[in-house]
Amino acid sequence: MTMEHFDFIIIGAGIAGASASMRLSEYGSVVLLERESQPGYHATGRSAATYEPSYGPEKVLRLIKASKPFLDHPPTGFMDTAILSPRGMMTLFRENQGSEYDEFMDILGSIGSGFEKLDAGQALKRVPILNPDYYHRAIYSDEAKDIDVHGLHQGYLRAMKALGGKVQVNAEVREISRTEDWTVTTRSGRFSSPVIINASGAWADEIAVMAGVKPIGLEPRRRCALLASLPQQYDIRDWPLVMGLDPSFYFKPDAGRLMISPEDSHPSAPCDARPEDIDIAYAIDRFERATTVSIRRPEHTWAGLRSFVADEMMVAGFDAQVDGFFWLVGQGGFGIKTSPAMSLITGQLARGKDFPQSVADCGLSEADLSPSRAGCG
Repeated sequence: MTMEHFDFIIIGAGIAGASASMRLSEYGSVVLLERESQPGYHATGRSAATYEPSYGPEKVLRLIKASKPFLDHPPTGFMDTAILSPRGMMTLFRENQGSEYDEFMDILGSIGSGFEKLDAGQALKRVPILNPDYYHRAIYSDEAKDIDVHGLHQGYLRAMKALGGKVQVNAEVREISRTEDWTVTTRSGRFSSPVIINASGAWADEIAVMAGVKPIGLEPRRRCALLASLPQQYDIRDWPLVMGLDPSFYFKPDAGRLMISPEDSHPSAPCDARPEDIDIAYAIDRFERATTVSIRRPEHTWAGLRSFVADEMMVAGFDAQVDGFFWLVGQGGFGIKTSPAMSLITGQLARGKDFPQSVADCGLSEADLSPSRAGCG
């Protein structure tokens, strides 16, 4: 089996690996290894695809903020259409959720002014299937946007290839060894490089073990969703994403149907995730209690894995013990909307350069994403 040499090997062609490959292809030769027959088969291809700058841990919100300029104005030729499109988000609060309401208002107020307080009647006008007995008031934000996930992912890959990068599919990693450089043996060939970027999602700890690197303690968690059609009298095209708290759920328009999720988060082994019947039942129950609509049978169900480290902040940086092994993991369901910032960080740190100033200006540092930070392992 012949050997091909590159400046960077990236394992995993989901949104993290694809975006990093675009950045690094500007500076050297890159091969992007994907175990499946197509990039983005797992978490990336199963994303809810919403840009929500007010949803997530505080440091993740900073990454979202740092990513917004790229999502609003990608490079010329990156995509034929806009990455973001209007959607809006409405969060429902029950009568006993006053503290949650105040906390959410504080978050929105720190981000901007694009939100409204709604009473029950005003919320019902926006989404006429809501059950007035279920909620007390709502907050609407027009900051939430739909993301063209497929277009964004393909844009990264297209830009990487235009810069001379290579995508190798059907390239499940079988062995990783190291002499002077790393050697990665796959089903589709052997590749060498001084730097491996581990962007393999739920499988990242398994890749680390193969490379003789201590696992970072990644925990994949399963989330399911379903698609259902509503009666024809409802025009759902302009409805916002609707979220509920305690119990959590959300629903949003998706190609003429509603996508509904119970926001489940069950620990799972790395796998091709499938939804559990009980979680689909929870999704339907929570939706039906919050609305006046019944779901007889979902048209489609699916599940995906979101991966977390212990402190639930993303990881981007070289392993402290093993030279040339770079972690790009722990996206935790936020990987798509933060991919511009995370890839910019990777493009700098993987080359031994300084942390990008544009991300630092949003209040983050290299230490915030380091794989050796407290609470990460």
